[in-house]
Amino acid sequence: MRNCGLRLFLTLVFISHFLIFSFSQSLMLVELNCENLFDCHHDSLKQDTEWLPASVRKWTPTRYWRKINNIGQEILSCQEDGVPDLVALVEVENDSVLHSLTKRSLLKNAGYEYLMTESPDLRGIDVALLYQPFSFRPLCYDNLSIEPLEDMRPTRDILYVKGEIISGDTLHIFVVHSPSRYGGEKATIPNRQLIVDRLIEAVHYLPSDANIIIVGDFNDYADSPALSNLTQHGLRNITAEAKGTHGAEGTYRYDGEWRSIDHVLVSESLVPKVRQTSVNDAPFLLEEDKQYGGVKPLRTYIGYRYQHGFSDHLPLVTRFSF
Repeated sequence: MRNCGLRLFLTLVFISHFLIFSFSQSLMLVELNCENLFDCHHDSLKQDTEWLPASVRKWTPTRYWRKINNIGQEILSCQEDGVPDLVALVEVENDSVLHSLTKRSLLKNAGYEYLMTESPDLRGIDVALLYQPFSFRPLCYDNLSIEPLEDMRPTRDILYVKGEIISGDTLHIFVVHSPSRYGGEKATIPNRQLIVDRLIEAVHYLPSDANIIIVGDFNDYADSPALSNLTQHGLRNITAEAKGTHGAEGTYRYDGEWRSIDHVLVSESLVPKVRQTSVNDAPFLLEEDKQYGGVKPLRTYIGYRYQHGFSDHLPLVTRFSF
């Protein structure tokens, strides 16, 4: 009788865990601008000579592998138990660095696969999406190209990935790295608006009830015209108020002011499934801001001075429950 009772108990435990897992899936999305994740080899088609061993930055294999492991450590620190399901990466040079990151760094046992763009950006930087095959199954993907304006440098493509999660829900994910403000904030507004126009065009082709995630570095604040245009087309900026727990009030600090130029926007269908948004400001990712006080991201370089750091951006973390 005791054995029958034990079998019944174990069966009920198994069923309860199965039902909980079947009807509720937690999904973590991390976004990170890696701050110039270049390899040490020259691509004759790209302007990457700044990132070579003999360059002014002295970008040696030792520094490269330290950077690779730093980025891996940064991603792993976003979740105490396990690893993030999806990681949107910005400023990654090529397939070589992503292979190093996912197969030969601290992430090598995490099981990540990845998709990335191959853009006409002059320096060769692109965007990518790391994913856990157990929790996300890509169905298709595409590069959305951007036709530059007159006198505008070629910019990064948008990565589009359609995939299915364990709950059976389908996600439409867009990874973005908008043109910088180099040349002046106001003068470059039209460049960033191009990205938004392309996103709006792509979103309009999707079903009205589609689960859409737009994530990346927009080089714009939440109240900028470009971001406002997106929110006027049925998308919600869910990370506009995201903060850390160790002093970070955004993902990026400029002249002593914390702001976020990294964002996650979702369709209205996903808003009820958002459980938490935050900035990962673990103490090892920060350093003292001696000029303005407080703390700031511990970056890889300040100007041309190497300082063994991680990135000038902090990871942006979003947790969903399906």
